Amino acid sequence: MRGFEKAKGYSHLEFELPKRQTKHSAGYDLAIIEDLVISPGEIKLGVTGVKAFMGNDEVLKLYPRSSLPRKYHLTIPNNVGIIDSDYYSNEENDGAIYVQLFNFGKETITLKKGERIAQGIFQKYLISNLEETILKTRNGGFGSTD
Repeated sequence: MRGFEKAKGYSHLEFELPKRQTKHSAGYDLAIIEDLVISPGEIKLGVTGVKAFMGNDEVLKLYPRSSLPRKYHLTIPNNVGIIDSDYYSNEENDGAIYVQLFNFGKETITLKKGERIAQGIFQKYLISNLEETILKTRNGGFGSTD
């Protein structure tokens, strides 16, 4: 079972949950829920207001929408965002998804509330069978595991 729901602190706001735009789309489009201004050379977080739930052997990968670089000179700085299954409902931020956006252009960009900025694709993954047992629990987002 996998999907999206509103994260705590955003449930009172009106916005659509991520959805696929066509029958055979792989990605679920994520939109920002508030206006965002990004100056040249700057990285800002796009607030989506959603969190994702999935199986323990799954990950949600966030990719920039193909129109983002062409139309706005924006991209996701590390090219893909990784949302692990244990990010869901973590203590620090309830698993709220934020998308890092980098303005590599020469002009300030203003994105409006509702602008679709990323595609999320759920994927299964494998782990090494030589791995030791890991007991650490997630408590946060960007850089939380050092």
